[in-house]
Amino acid sequence: MRRHSRYRAEKGERLRRLRKIPVRVLLPNLVTLLAVCSGVTAIRLAIEGRFELAVGAVILATVLDAMDGRLARLLKGTSRFGAELDSLADFVNFGVTPAVLIYLWSLNALNNLGWIAALGLAIACALRLARFNVELDDPDKPAWTKAFFTGIPAPAGALLSISPMYLGFLGLIADGHAIAPVVLPWVGLVALGMISRLPTYSGKTMSSRIPREWVLPLLAGLVFSLAMLIAFPWHMMLLATAAYVISLPLAVRSWRRLSRADAGAADGAGANDLEQGAGAAEEPARRGAGE
Repeated sequence: MRRHSRYRAEKGERLRRLRKIPVRVLLPNLVTLLAVCSGVTAIRLAIEGRFELAVGAVILATVLDAMDGRLARLLKGTSRFGAELDSLADFVNFGVTPAVLIYLWSLNALNNLGWIAALGLAIACALRLARFNVELDDPDKPAWTKAFFTGIPAPAGALLSISPMYLGFLGLIADGHAIAPVVLPWVGLVALGMISRLPTYSGKTMSSRIPREWVLPLLAGLVFSLAMLIAFPWHMMLLATAAYVISLPLAVRSWRRLSRADAGAADGAGANDLEQGAGAAEEPARRGAGE
């Protein structure tokens, strides 16, 4: 009886410990929720016609999205709940929000056709995120594939889809509705890129440690880039868009090179296995002939 009551007391203590969630698990989720707030606020700003602030809110959501995962890994606070929350937040911030922004700024001039394009962008983002979540559980992927995404990632797709708005903010386009026939195929291309099998570079495999001699130049470059982004935000966003588009064929070339090298290594390993198997089969025959 005494032993049974002690067991129940120990079990109750373990359950109380499980109910307490460490703060390091909550912090990444808080950053994710802040990103959702920023993305949904962007929709409100766009409805009010304050498109520059709306795009700024999407950029802020992108920065927060890049922070939450790294913060979770740094604090060792990754969880299944956090992963699901991050995926849902990405759909809102990089699927729904950019679709609404580009529709209100330009595509609504095409009526139903423009709305279909906006829907296609949101649906492509949802499909892209679903595929990404499924591929995380694939144990047979070679290690080198971690340096690539399959298709344009959701944050990059969002910023690419609203990139015509940068031209409007710079005064190069007087009215977004006037170029809606050009914006429509651009949004369609971005949506196709998100659901395609196109390999794109991933920054998630970058090392957390850098050589000592690169610390000061890297810090200086980051400060300079941040200052330029604050002083000339739309020029820098256009430059980043162009740089990303240029990186796409480079990523494809790198993927093909690594894929050929991996296939060659696999063929070489298979040939060695066959030679060793043939040698092992010939050895008893030689011994039998000698005896």
